[in-house]
Amino acid sequence: MDDFYAASDPALPSGSAMNKEHATMRLASLFAALALGLAACGPSQETAAPAPQQPVTVPDIYQARVDQGPNGEPIQIPAVRAAYLNDRNQRQLVPYNGSEAPGTIVVDPYARVLYHVQPGGQAMRYGVAVGRAGKGFEGRATIARKAAWPSWRPTDNMLKTEPELYGQFAGGLSGGMHNPLGSRALYLYQGSVDTYYRIHGTMDPSSIGKATSAGCIRLFNQDIIDLFAAVPNGTEVIVRSQADSVRMEGPMTETPEGYVVPAAPTAPVAEMAAAPMAAPQAGTAATQPVMDPYAAMSAMPTSTPIEQYQVSDPFAASDVGFVSPVESAVPSR
Repeated sequence: MDDFYAASDPALPSGSAMNKEHATMRLASLFAALALGLAACGPSQETAAPAPQQPVTVPDIYQARVDQGPNGEPIQIPAVRAAYLNDRNQRQLVPYNGSEAPGTIVVDPYARVLYHVQPGGQAMRYGVAVGRAGKGFEGRATIARKAAWPSWRPTDNMLKTEPELYGQFAGGLSGGMHNPLGSRALYLYQGSVDTYYRIHGTMDPSSIGKATSAGCIRLFNQDIIDLFAAVPNGTEVIVRSQADSVRMEGPMTETPEGYVVPAAPTAPVAEMAAAPMAAPQAGTAATQPVMDPYAAMSAMPTSTPIEQYQVSDPFAASDVGFVSPVESAVPSR
């Protein structure tokens, strides 16, 4: 340290230029070492900088579109929010083990999906929204009418039973984004008899995958536009019963958000399935079936022969409660 003090004490006699240069270099090395030591105590750059978050993307088929309205005017269809596009709601090609012929539409109101059967054991699956009227029909029907941006009017029964709610729409609503039928509608008939069962779009994309209204079967507007273009009049539509749904899809359970997902077997059930079958004991209660998610809703009686089944107005039941007019999608007769 003698050179350090010699370089900084003015009372000492000056040394040679070489000694001064040597002292300066040692002083610089000292400060550099101190700087490195302080840097080693601080956080590294890797831990200080947060990792960038990947943006949530919406698939191209659900991006915003411009469609031609009923009078030729352009109608802007907003993109579907990523939050509504869970796995069961997104359109996707899936394996299909049903016996229906390619081209058939299969609606499962209990699993809340719609299948458009494709060749090769596959089907295009769509998420749908259902309601009381959406489960009031089951069996076979045919698409007898198709409409783009259809108009809508409450049924006479709706106007009679709830005039304070539906009276404002007695004159009907023109087609457009304000209309509960959305961008397209497929009308189901049995022969010449209107089933009052519709497959259509929606003005409320947050409802897809849920059972929240008295509407029929609703799809995202983007989905119904593409399905509408893919199916001609005369297409057969099969609407599953609850028994068919459980047989093909398995039991479903409803989430707190209102969606349905496959029900996971409980531990006792899994153990019983693996264990040998034991003889039933007296007084043992029978296994209870999975609760029908629609049990709290009014159901329309069905008859076994499909030819004799007559579908009445699904809103004629007196126990139908309050229903939002923007989601009661039953066109006028």
